[in-house]
Amino acid sequence: MLTLNVNGAAHDVDVPPDMPLLWVLRDVIGLTGTKFGCGIAQCGACTVHVDGQPLRSCQLPVGTLGTRAVTTIEAIGETPAGAKTQRAWLDLEVVQCGYCQSGQIMAAAALLAATPSPNDADIDAAMAGNICRCGTYVRIREAIKKAATAA
Repeated sequence: MLTLNVNGAAHDVDVPPDMPLLWVLRDVIGLTGTKFGCGIAQCGACTVHVDGQPLRSCQLPVGTLGTRAVTTIEAIGETPAGAKTQRAWLDLEVVQCGYCQSGQIMAAAALLAATPSPNDADIDAAMAGNICRCGTYVRIREAIKKAATAA
């Protein structure tokens, strides 16, 4: 039995320690906002925050978490950077199909929490590896810049 700190709540889960966090979140805890994309930590759809750092949950063994705090798309709006990011995403209508967007928002919120006024190089580095099959990259960049300037 493992106890996970997810979105500020303790969750006791009876899973093998090598089970990827993604499947614990989706299938055991019932938080389905984090998406399965590629399964090899290359597309970014499964991005969550662990102690504020964006990590790919599809390859992260749940047994390695210990007491570290996990934040998912369901709770990122409770953080200042997450709230600004989500508002900018809505204002600029970033989403097309939406499948990758939870991972995109999680990566962008982590960037803005660490670098409140990112330049293009900062954005490129933070968002590298977050794939959007619909190609909304221009709107994603604009939304990050809008969120950075939001009060």
